[in-house]
Amino acid sequence: MAESEGARAVAVAPHAAAAQAAARVLKEGGSAIEAMVAAAAVIAVVYPHMTGLGGDGFWLIHEPGREPYGIDASGPAGALATPDFYRAQGHKTMPARGPAAANTVAGTVAGWELALAQRQGPTLALGRLLEDAVEYAEHGFAVTQSQAASTAGRLADLRGQPGFREHFLGADGAAPVGGTTLRQPALAATLRELAGHGLRDFYEGAVGDLIAADLAAVASPVTPSDLRTFRARVVTPLRMAHSLGTLYNLPPPTQGVLSLMILGILDRLGLDRLPREGADMIHLAVEASKRAFRVRDCHKGRFLEAGADVGEWLMASRLDAEGLAIDPTRAAPWRAVEGPADTVWLGVVDRQGCAVSFIQSLYHEFGSGVVLPGTGICWQNRGTSLSLTGAIDRIAPGRRPFHTLNPALAVLADGRVLAYGAMGGDGQPQTQAAVFTRVAVYGDDAEQAVAAPRWLLGRTWGSVSDDVKIEARFPETVFRELERRGHVVSRLAPFDEIVGHAGLVLRHAGGAVSGGADPRSDGAVVFVDG
Repeated sequence: MAESEGARAVAVAPHAAAAQAAARVLKEGGSAIEAMVAAAAVIAVVYPHMTGLGGDGFWLIHEPGREPYGIDASGPAGALATPDFYRAQGHKTMPARGPAAANTVAGTVAGWELALAQRQGPTLALGRLLEDAVEYAEHGFAVTQSQAASTAGRLADLRGQPGFREHFLGADGAAPVGGTTLRQPALAATLRELAGHGLRDFYEGAVGDLIAADLAAVASPVTPSDLRTFRARVVTPLRMAHSLGTLYNLPPPTQGVLSLMILGILDRLGLDRLPREGADMIHLAVEASKRAFRVRDCHKGRFLEAGADVGEWLMASRLDAEGLAIDPTRAAPWRAVEGPADTVWLGVVDRQGCAVSFIQSLYHEFGSGVVLPGTGICWQNRGTSLSLTGAIDRIAPGRRPFHTLNPALAVLADGRVLAYGAMGGDGQPQTQAAVFTRVAVYGDDAEQAVAAPRWLLGRTWGSVSDDVKIEARFPETVFRELERRGHVVSRLAPFDEIVGHAGLVLRHAGGAVSGGADPRSDGAVVFVDG
C-alpha cells in the first residue's frame, strides 16, 4: 500500500522488521532521525548479508526551515594498510575477502551518534532505539530467501573466513535455509553494551576494546588508534536545479554527483513526451548513465577526495552539452569498471515533516566475511576498491575509498519532499533516476514508482556482466528496438533482485505522506497516523 488516509509519518525499509521498528519509535513521539537509528540497528541484525554494524553509512536529512544536510559516516583505511602490508602476505591485488580485506574503519555507528546529536525537541533513550535490534539478535529472526541465496552463492568465498561459519552457517557448514531461525547472541550483547554506555563505546569503550582485540587477532590493518580517533562528519549536500524543483545528493567520496547528473541530463531530453514503458525512454536513460559514468571513470581521483568540489559537473551548460552528445537513435560504446555492491536504503518522514534518506552497507555480501567473535560484528570490505599499484587510488593509511552509496532527496516546486534511494553499485544512480522519473515526471504514486519494471546498465549486486539488463515485464518490442539501436540486451525475471531494492518516502504539501517499498525485497511501508 502506497498511501494511508490520515497518516502523517511513514517508514520504508527493504526488511519489514526495520520499517516496523521505525514506526514504533514514531508512534512514541520519536523523530525521523531516532526512528532511522532504530531501523538501521534492526536491519543490521535481520539483513546481515546486506549491512551491519561493521559497515559504513550516509545520511541526507531535510528538516522544515533548515537547508538539507548530510552525514558522511565512511571510514578510512587503517594505519597498517599499506601496499607493503599486502605484498608481505603475497597479495598482488587487493583481496576482497578475509582479514586483509577488513581494512577500513566501520563508520556507520558513528553516523548514528552524529545524527542523534542533530535532533531537535524531545528525545527517546538510546536503549529504546536499540531495543528491537537487541530482541531480534537475542531471540532470533527468520532467515530471508535473499540471505539464504546470497550465502549459498558466496559460500566458497565465505566459509573459511574467521568467525563466519560459527555465526552464519549451520553445524554442518551449510548455508541456512530460508525461514529457519538465526540467533546472534554476541551481537545482542554488543547492542546492549552500546545502549547502556553510548554509541561512542563502539570506538573507545568496552565494545571498541573487543573490536580492536579481535581485529588484531586476525591481523587486520585497522588499529585501536584508528577506532579511537574516528568521527563521522556533517557535510553540505550537492544540489542541482531541476525543472521540477531542487535535487540533493552527497559529495565525494560518494557517487552522488553521478545520480544528479543522470537526472539533470534526462531533464533536458523531454521524457514527459515519451511513453514510460517504451524503448525511447530506456535508451535515453541508459545513454545518460553512460555520460555520467564516463565522468567517474575519467576523474577517479576527484571521487577519492572527501568533499571535493564537483559542482562544475552540475552546471546547466555542462548538462546541456552532455544531453546534446546523446544520439537518440544509436547506443554509444560502453564498458563498466566498477564492481557489485550490497547496500540497504531506508527512508522516514515524521509528523513534523523531517525527511531522512539513509543508506548503509558492508560493500560485498557479508563484506570481508570476517565476523569478530567478541562482538558478533561482520566487518566490511569497502577498501577492496582501492589498489596496490594505482597512482590515484593506492591504499594508504587514512585514505577513504570511493563509495557507490548515495542517498537522494528532492524538494519539488509543488511542495512535495521526496527521499529515495536504492542498493546496487552502478545500479544505484540508475534506479534513483527511474524512481524519481516515475513519481515526478510521469505522476506515478510511490508504490507504482518502486514496483514498475526497471532496467540496468552494467554491474550491480549479484551480477558481473556489463550489458543492459531489462525485466521481462517490458513489451517484446522494447527488447527488439533496443537491440536494433546497438544495445547488448539480456532479459531478467519479471521482478528481479539484480535491479536492486529501491524505496521512497514522500511528504505532500498538505502534510500527508506516502511511501513505496520494493516488491523485489523483503520490505514494507509502515504508516503512523497523525
